[in-house]
Amino acid sequence: QVQLVESGGGLVQAGGSLRLSCEASRRMFSSNNMGWYRQAPGNQRELVAVITSSGRTKYGDSVKDRFIVSTNDDKNTVYLQMNNLKPEDTAVYYCNMGLGIQAGRNWGQGTQVTVSS
Repeated sequence: QVQLVESGGGLVQAGGSLRLSCEASRRMFSSNNMGWYRQAPGNQRELVAVITSSGRTKYGDSVKDRFIVSTNDDKNTVYLQMNNLKPEDTAVYYCNMGLGIQAGRNWGQGTQVTVSS
């Protein structure tokens, strides 16, 4: 069981930026990815961005060209740089570690991001 701990959420005005971090209890294996999903009230959890151990990335359509996902050299921390935030980005953001490019069973506790208009 991998433990994932997120940090960096908060309240920001539209057009602003936030950076989320997620530290895992172990580094990614070559078969793993780490990344971010989000869930707004009344909505299903959706992909934000993931990155594989080799550096391959995948983004949700609504965040392309605004968000950037990255990892540290130890491959045990994933970051999400969120720029030009919009009110519709308001959600709880969850960190995940999975296999391939798919979500896995390991989730963080979530961090709230609120974007005011």
